[in-house]
Amino acid sequence: MMIDIDTVRGHVARSDGPLLHGLRAFGLLAAAALLAGCAVGPDFRAPPAPAASGYLASPGPERTASAPVALGEVQRFVPAAPIDAQWWRDLGSARLDALIDEALEASPTVEAAQATLRQARETLDARAGATQYPQASGRLGAQRQRTNGAALGQSGVERTFELYNASVAVSYDLDLAGGNRRALEALAAQVDHQRFQLEAARLALAGNLATAAIAQGQLAAQLAASEAIAGAQQEQVEITRQRVSLGAAARDELLALQTQLGQSRAAISDLRKRLDQAGHLLAMLAGRSPDDATVPRFALAEFALPRELPLRLPSELARRRPDIRASEALLHAANAQHGAAIAKLYPQITLSATTGSQALTAAGLFGTGSLVWGLAGQAAQPLFNPGLRAEARAAEAGFDAAAANYRQTVLQALRNVADVLRALEHDAETLAAQAAADASAGESLSTVGSRHALGAASYLQWLTAQQQAQQARLGLVAAQAQRLADTVALYQAMGGGWTD
Repeated sequence: MMIDIDTVRGHVARSDGPLLHGLRAFGLLAAAALLAGCAVGPDFRAPPAPAASGYLASPGPERTASAPVALGEVQRFVPAAPIDAQWWRDLGSARLDALIDEALEASPTVEAAQATLRQARETLDARAGATQYPQASGRLGAQRQRTNGAALGQSGVERTFELYNASVAVSYDLDLAGGNRRALEALAAQVDHQRFQLEAARLALAGNLATAAIAQGQLAAQLAASEAIAGAQQEQVEITRQRVSLGAAARDELLALQTQLGQSRAAISDLRKRLDQAGHLLAMLAGRSPDDATVPRFALAEFALPRELPLRLPSELARRRPDIRASEALLHAANAQHGAAIAKLYPQITLSATTGSQALTAAGLFGTGSLVWGLAGQAAQPLFNPGLRAEARAAEAGFDAAAANYRQTVLQALRNVADVLRALEHDAETLAAQAAADASAGESLSTVGSRHALGAASYLQWLTAQQQAQQARLGLVAAQAQRLADTVALYQAMGGGWTD
């Protein structure tokens, strides 16, 4: 059956005054509740900034040590320095920049965080739509009914009739205690939490990609040095085997060299495995499958060391790290949930109104005299429900737990920065020492090579000097990579370039 909306509108306009007065009263009460209602429970206040003025018990150096090798430049700590949103570009690798940009678009981890954020927003909108505004519903019905007059003492009298009805019902929860508003506040805080979680996922992804690329470069350089060591050891084994056959060397010497060669080959196999795994990790982080041959292979030589490092104060760090802001959002949500639990102890008032038509024929559904309407108000006050107070206490305990978790998150962040600052300081010292060892080993190799060319040193001595030089190079490569990795860690510890 079709309903003419204009007919309905005209019929309502012609209705009696009490209906219009009732609807106006309903609207005024709802508006008053929206404007004058207050929410019970404590209002949320952001936690104070950390009182610490620094990260270390003793003042750290303003700059790091230097070394006369690649990636050995002095790094200077700059307080309150701005951080580029694409901070990884400071590492100087265009291929890494492109890979991170791609990963931020293609990573399933970031995609999942984005979807979770959308879900939280839609959940908030759904709850707001269900509680902030009056709810209206329309009904249209028809029924056929047969009555028996015997029930009324009229034996043999039966009657069949049809009843048609159309109505619109409106209801609204005044929310005088603010329970609905506190629930919406909690959901809004959950949206903030998911937003900060998304930023944390982006920061972690960029940091993990940069660290994995640096590790791949380190492993490639260490593999090259280890293969050179194994080559020199293989030559030593062959020469010693000949000397043993001539009676110029003992078999124990040959066995010792073969043991060293076997250990070197085992280390090479392990390095190759780790190098392959680093490539697989890079592919996965970029949102690709491990068999993708287009994933770049990085070398340490393509990275640069940022000369200036940002250093934010602890008070600013609390507003710039996504994990701290996410923990604060959970604290806000717990506070609002506490207020919502308290609101259940107060009266709940609901207003409702209905208007419509009833008729015995479809044609007369909107005819004169078919109008029906009603107004209702309902107040409910819990009289005896111990569970509600227990629920409020549970929500308060949840807030206390969230507050403790927030403090722990801040302490963990401060410790994270302190660890990285000390690591950068000692990384520079380690690199300087490894650079000196590498230079000495290189000079020794050159001297032994010159003596060997003049016949003053044996070929075995020259091979030994080669191994020592490559061993020193292994330590140098590890120190260079560690300095880069801890630089990335500092950017992450500072919250990257993210701002709220």
